[in-house]
Amino acid sequence: MIVTTTPAIEGEVIGEYRGLVSGEAVLEAHLFRAVIAGILDLPGVRLTNYSQSLDQARETAIGQMTQAAGERGANAVIGVDVDYKTIRVSDDEHLVIVVASGTAVKYIQ
Repeated sequence: MIVTTTPAIEGEVIGEYRGLVSGEAVLEAHLFRAVIAGILDLPGVRLTNYSQSLDQARETAIGQMTQAAGERGANAVIGVDVDYKTIRVSDDEHLVIVVASGTAVKYIQ
């Protein structure tokens, strides 16, 4: 399935629009604990485990979105947007919500 952030698929003709589709993933972010545990990679100060978790959450959200598109008979999703939202649960605990959304389409092959 083609997944693109663009509003069209170059060289293809969209035959049908199948509607808005989305997928979500929730990630617990224990940033304070990660810093104390020394998970930081220097000099870029990158939280390796956290970055990998974000990558996985993004892929999960995109996977759910493409599955929803397939269930609607689409063979592509255009105009894809991935958003991240942080919600504070407590002083040292946050949830990161990853949402992927786009328009399911059926292009003419």
